[in-house]
Amino acid sequence: MKKTELKGTVARARIAPGSKSDHVGVILRADDGIEYVLRRSGGNAFRDEELDKLIGKAITGTGLTTGRTFIMDSWSAKK
Repeated sequence: MKKTELKGTVARARIAPGSKSDHVGVILRADDGIEYVLRRSGGNAFRDEELDKLIGKAITGTGLTTGRTFIMDSWSAKK
């Protein structure tokens, strides 16, 4: 895992279609064009009300990336 800062827009999307983990979740569409499954450090992996509040907002987040998952430990939303 690598500590990083990412900027992008938070959205809801289908994650892992066709697998046992298939569900609708929260993603970060990063400004560099990569989509990350968005999780909050200490939050529930499948449903997180704090992340739901960010849907539609542009954010800057810091945290750990592992593959295409971004586990945020802090963020700020643009007003």
